[in-house]
Formats: sequence, C-alpha cells, structure tokens
Amino acid sequence: MERKNFIKTLSLLAFTGPMVWAACKKDDTASTTDEGTDVNVDSSCSVTPSETEGPFPTKTPSSYVRSDIRKGDGIGANMLGLITIVNTNNNCAALEGALVDIWHCDVEGNYSQYGGTQMQSSNYQSVNWYRGRQVTNANGLVSFQTIFPGWYQGRATHIHVHVYDATGKSLLVTQIAFQDSLCLEVNNTGSSYGYKKGVSGYTYNANDNVFSDGVTKEMSTVTGSLSEGFQMKMTIHVNA
Repeated sequence: MERKNFIKTLSLLAFTGPMVWAACKKDDTASTTDEGTDVNVDSSCSVTPSETEGPFPTKTPSSYVRSDIRKGDGIGANMLGLITIVNTNNNCAALEGALVDIWHCDVEGNYSQYGGTQMQSSNYQSVNWYRGRQVTNANGLVSFQTIFPGWYQGRATHIHVHVYDATGKSLLVTQIAFQDSLCLEVNNTGSSYGYKKGVSGYTYNANDNVFSDGVTKEMSTVTGSLSEGFQMKMTIHVNA
C-alpha cells in the first residue's frame, strides 16, 4: 500500500483536559465538517473486517513477547491499549489463549524494522519499537503499554493487529481506528509530547485507503488526555 498525498489545512481549539473519546450514539448528530465524522462502535457479534498487514508487518512476531512496546525515549503520549478477543463461533465469548500481535508507527509516522527506502526514508531497520505480542487471558484480554500513534500521508491514525489461535493459525489481520476529532486534538496541541507534524495533510477516516469503506467495526474507545495519558479499548471479533 503506497502512501497517498492528501492535503488539507485546518486549525482546532486547544486540548483542555481529560476527555472520553467514545463513539456517538445512534441518535446523536454526527459531525460532517472537514474535521471528520465521528462514528459508532460496533456492538454486533460479527467478525471484525479483515485488512491488509500493510507494508511494515513485524518480521518475527514471536520474538517480541512483551507488553511494554515503547521506545523508551519519553517521546509520545503514553497509552495503555486494552484489546479483547471474542469468538463469533461461541456467541462472542472471550477467547482465551489467542496470540495477539500489534504494531504501529512512532510520532513521526515511521515504523521500526524498516526504512532507507522511498516508502520510508528514515532508516530504523535495526530497532523494533512499537511491536509486541501477548496471549489473551481468561477474559480474552491483552494489554500493551505504548504511545498514541503518529500518522503519515494517505493514512489516518491506526494500529495493526494480527490474531492467531493457540496453535499459531492465523485468525484475522485487521486495524484499529481512532476518532478523527481525537487525532486532530493530539496533533494540534501535542507538540511538547513530540507530535510536531500538525495536521496539514492529515487523512481522515472517511478518506483513508483502508477505512474509507467504514470504521464502525474497527473503532476504538479512548479515554484520558495528553498529560494524564490515554487508555484505548477495543474488542476484536474472530471466527475461531
């Protein structure tokens, strides 16, 4: 998937404190301005959409069994990612023992394990930050300590996820989406946390080449703030 150029310029009010970035209710009026459209979180028991791994999948995911996947340089707003895996073949009961790999870019939009190419000029082939694997507990839950991801042209803010069963069989490759409004807040007001790109050229979910067909089934719920850190929750439905 190539990074597409998509240029927009906008400004937003300063971030004012702890917020709950949950989805709108069905009877709420969703924004249809250039700031993007908020959407509903999936509450069905249907399989989460499959998406591309993208051009930067983790090369040896079994090597990175860890919950803290941060760089360790203090750049980026801390975020605790809580991902629950449920089985649509068992009335969406929690799936214990599933392997969950995640990976995402840094505040500048770069991926570890890659670089030095036209697709990503910055060379980070020798490092492996923002990549990790965990095994779901009895509640189907894994947790990762990371940061709020950055962005790059052609893509809205996102996290990649690959779910396997206990034997290593691939169950689903998907991506986690974030509310447009939250992403704009972080990138407009988070320069002291390393988010210095702003939002000129930011791609909204509706224009994203992966999420443009809808993000209801891939939308996370995020609480917190830049100063206090964020907590992201996501339930992923697999056919196990």
